[in-house]
Amino acid sequence: MTYKAKLDQPEDSRGTVSQGSNRTEGIKRNLPLALLLGMRPKQWLKNLIVLAAPLAAAKLTDPKVLFPSLFAVLSFVLASSGIYLLNDLKDVEADRMHPKKRHRPIASGELPTRVAYPAAVILLALSLGVSTIPGWYQLVVVMACYIALNLAYVYWTKTEPMLDMMSVASGFLLRAIAGGAASHIPLSNWFLIVASFGSLLMVTGKRSSEIRLLGTDAGQHRSALTSYSANYLYFIAAVAAGITITAYCLWAFERSGLAPQKAILYEISIAPFVLGIFRYALLIDKGEAGAPEDLVLSDNILRVIGAIWIALLALSVYI
Repeated sequence: MTYKAKLDQPEDSRGTVSQGSNRTEGIKRNLPLALLLGMRPKQWLKNLIVLAAPLAAAKLTDPKVLFPSLFAVLSFVLASSGIYLLNDLKDVEADRMHPKKRHRPIASGELPTRVAYPAAVILLALSLGVSTIPGWYQLVVVMACYIALNLAYVYWTKTEPMLDMMSVASGFLLRAIAGGAASHIPLSNWFLIVASFGSLLMVTGKRSSEIRLLGTDAGQHRSALTSYSANYLYFIAAVAAGITITAYCLWAFERSGLAPQKAILYEISIAPFVLGIFRYALLIDKGEAGAPEDLVLSDNILRVIGAIWIALLALSVYI
């Protein structure tokens, strides 16, 4: 039997893939572990974007800001985990044909649908519940928008060119907004622009890498990919990178004017920020920008640049 034939075997009445299915070779994961991996804990790292607004406002160490912000992070962890499960349930057949995604718990048959669906619903409900704890209705509204946006993505917009990228980018933007909503911190216009177009840059890099990885089979995995060309994605990435860099520079200069004694730190922080954008653009060009969280954990140069930028930003904000 060919490998492709194994991938096409149906689930049995218990909701598990029958013998010889696309189970990851040589790996046997129990149900709790399969459920945890289906929630993609490695991608929880992106939910730390919630802390960006309190950090930039120099209020993250204030308990009245820190604890609501942490509840917002937890709310996004729960919501994104539920969305990941629903997304994998919707795309199970396409994932089984993907060189990497075929090893995900649902695609491999280790996480039955009868467990994944209820778990996703419970996680989304818990997310909304946690978002009420800080006591600001704005956070509940942000979480409701995030869940609605991603449900639309799972069941509709992911197949529509540009809408798919804008949906994913909006998810990053809502994380950044949630930090201000949870702690009642006004958000700078420049901060929102950096978050918006920086998110679009990351999503464009991911789509570009998917096309490079999947080649002629890209449309079978994600139909919207057939509408994108390499030149088009490079154009979007260039525009997004330019606006992101410009907005960050304007934010840094604005902060320098408000705090002249720390102006040099804000201005120097522009250098590693721009260098980080250029490094990411290089990874896009090489087809290695598939998942931002993987780059943070695997690309040593990007980690060093990011650490320098965060250090400079922290010093400029808190000294």
